[in-house]
Amino acid sequence: MTPLTNATTPSPTLNALEAALDKSQEVKVKVEDCADDLTVAGELAAARIARGATMLPADQVLQNNKAIGIKVQDCADDLQVVSDTLADGVAEVKDVEQALSLSREALAESESALAVSRHAERVASTLAMHDQKTGLPNRTLFDDRLAQAIAGADRHGWMLAVMFLDLDRFKLINDSHGHAAGDSVLTVVAQRLLSHARDEDTVCRNGGDEFLYLLINPASRDDVARIAGQVQAAIAAPIGYGAKQFVITPSIGIALFPQDGRSGDLLIANADEAMYRAKPSPGTCAFFEASVASVEPSKASD
Repeated sequence: MTPLTNATTPSPTLNALEAALDKSQEVKVKVEDCADDLTVAGELAAARIARGATMLPADQVLQNNKAIGIKVQDCADDLQVVSDTLADGVAEVKDVEQALSLSREALAESESALAVSRHAERVASTLAMHDQKTGLPNRTLFDDRLAQAIAGADRHGWMLAVMFLDLDRFKLINDSHGHAAGDSVLTVVAQRLLSHARDEDTVCRNGGDEFLYLLINPASRDDVARIAGQVQAAIAAPIGYGAKQFVITPSIGIALFPQDGRSGDLLIANADEAMYRAKPSPGTCAFFEASVASVEPSKASD
């Protein structure tokens, strides 16, 4: 594995650029020296001319010019080194900036892909936990919420109520008017159930024309009976489908926690048992009673 570079260690490019800056300072000093030499040479020549000299010794002029020329050439060479170093540094900085730009683009693409993936995950989770026809939670989600509710009720000493609803004579709608009419009725029933449910309660489509309704911490058994009556009245209101009006009623069975069961499966089974006792009188509800529970009756289709 390649060791990570210490964050305090300068990069080669930074070292080179710093060296180029130092070199530029040296060149500046040399250029200033050349300028001083030229100034001195000019002043000497001017003084000699002022004293009446008409010609300067050629060898001295050549030597002075040669010395200054050497200094100037050194400055030019140093400036070329500085220029090359800066050019290399600029090119490397451009490469780094290009790499950073590509990295930003890749990061943006990754973030976009992650957002799409998370959205797809949420959609998949919603689809997995909800009934596609009515949009209500499905039995899997209901069982999970019921388990959580039982844990909370056990801890706080709350009552829970599980209502098992079955639509009376629903099969006649499907048989007489088609499955599209039946699906429309199920959707309206689901909406009416949701309109009566509190935020903490859960309504679920159990399958077919069966629904489950979880009440969290109702005030009393009478309060549960009152809510069941309201649900029955709401569902029994006429349901329009084109030019037709359907009137459908639910039979409701109710099981209470903890007296009718301490597990979700048992509460649902006992609510189902109570619903079958209410079924002979469509549009009624019945509480589970262990004393009258017997062999489960035959579950013939409506």
